[in-house]
Amino acid sequence: MAGYRIGPFDVESVLVRHGAVAEAAVIGVPDALRGEVLEAYVVLRAGATGDDALVADLQQLVKRKFAAHAYPRAVHFVEQLPKTPSGKIQRFLLRRQRRADR
Repeated sequence: MAGYRIGPFDVESVLVRHGAVAEAAVIGVPDALRGEVLEAYVVLRAGATGDDALVADLQQLVKRKFAAHAYPRAVHFVEQLPKTPSGKIQRFLLRRQRRADR
């Protein structure tokens, strides 16, 4: 992103520190200005509500705990993340779904 290499695991590790987050996955998406930006897909814990305040809170958490330039520009709240039978997140399916939604 804008010349920085950002691993998704680093940002995901910060996002799951938040009490409302059960799981998170991060992907890079095309951006005209920066080349790529991050988008996060977040599964919430029971009882948590995904709203604009939580999006801002998660973005600030990444800025404080990891790096100011590495925060996700968009946060999508989802019921579940696509995974392999062994439990690894299939980010390519998130990228494919995002392209289909655009």
